[in-house]
Amino acid sequence: MSLLTVFSDNQAEYGENYHDFAAIAQQLSAIDVQFERWQTAFELAPDASQALILSAYEESINRLMQQYGFKSVDIINLTADHPEKITLRQKFLAEHIHTDFEVRFFIDGCGLFSLHVGDKVYAVLCEKGDLISVPAHTKHWFDMGENPNFKCIRLFTTPEGWVADFTGNAIAKRFPTLDQTVAMLS
Repeated sequence: MSLLTVFSDNQAEYGENYHDFAAIAQQLSAIDVQFERWQTAFELAPDASQALILSAYEESINRLMQQYGFKSVDIINLTADHPEKITLRQKFLAEHIHTDFEVRFFIDGCGLFSLHVGDKVYAVLCEKGDLISVPAHTKHWFDMGENPNFKCIRLFTTPEGWVADFTGNAIAKRFPTLDQTVAMLS
């Protein structure tokens, strides 16, 4: 289940939770974050090829490519046995911005995007079927958990792909992780 928790940026102990998809999308829209749910006409096998996955979501991908001028699309697949999972997690967990949108569609698994906007932190638990588009220059971090398990379609307007400018703020260390958020829902 998707979840949005809105915290004050100086109080990570308490946040207001939103479980309903429409309420999540409305809260995120107020900070210019696009949040959608995509579906495909058929179920994809866990080992589906990149070409088959892109074909299954072609209509939605093409709509976003035209709307925002995206130039490239790829798929990232991280699992618990990935040899660089610790390094990648630490990199993504540091607060950063991009000069490009950060667009992710979760084909499988989950991840936690935390957006630092004004004096609030919007922690968005994204799961299979969720698309999130974080606007350029929005301070944020991403937690894939200690044992990542997600597959995402990524869209880029630049050929370089994922390029971050780190803020140096250690704020992410004060807020719940993906693993803590998922445990809270159990």
